[in-house]
Amino acid sequence: MMKLFTFVKSFYFCSFLVLYHPFAVTATIKPLYKNYSFPAVIAFGDSIVDTGNNNYIATIVKSNFKPYGKDFIGGKPTGRFCNGRIPSDYFLEYVGIKEAMPAYLDPNLSTEDLLTGVCFASSGAGYDPLTIELASVLSAEDQLDMFKEYIGKLKVAVGENRTAEIIANSIIIISMGTNDIAGTYYLSPFRKHQYDIEKYTTMIISSNSKFVEDLKMGMVHAVALQI
Repeated sequence: MMKLFTFVKSFYFCSFLVLYHPFAVTATIKPLYKNYSFPAVIAFGDSIVDTGNNNYIATIVKSNFKPYGKDFIGGKPTGRFCNGRIPSDYFLEYVGIKEAMPAYLDPNLSTEDLLTGVCFASSGAGYDPLTIELASVLSAEDQLDMFKEYIGKLKVAVGENRTAEIIANSIIIISMGTNDIAGTYYLSPFRKHQYDIEKYTTMIISSNSKFVEDLKMGMVHAVALQI
């Protein structure tokens, strides 16, 4: 019998704490892998990769107004904190799937969108519960819950076998932690009285590790049915 975690061999995981938001670029991007087809790219995190989920929740952390989006496809604001596309969009194109990543909460999401990659990120999010409370955005746990819901929708759309194949071979991007360090720790008066920066950073890294493990277990559960 195949071991439970064998599928991880073909699972590509990108997890990082981003402290810099690059400006949009317009360079032509060529697919990275010519001999391998990734079925989907899935993103979790904050504004670095959020493609518009905050449009559909009660928060003031929004960018669905001009001049945001002026260089995006169609020239309209989409909820991305950028004048054009953001890293999650570019990464999706880089592996040869599509030009832009849709937000999971978009009510116009299609089955094809689900099959090729969606974004669960929420601008303003972080690992620290206080970060979520201050911004009223989707927590890491909220994003994991949406991911589980997403798996259920995939099963309805294409069946359990195809869902397992998509989940096992997709690329996962996680970009979260910036708001914890730059915002909650340095700009608010609360955490600095409880932690020095080393202890606070250690706490955030520990939360990141737990998030990754919880995500992996959710993926294992989705794939294990087919093992």
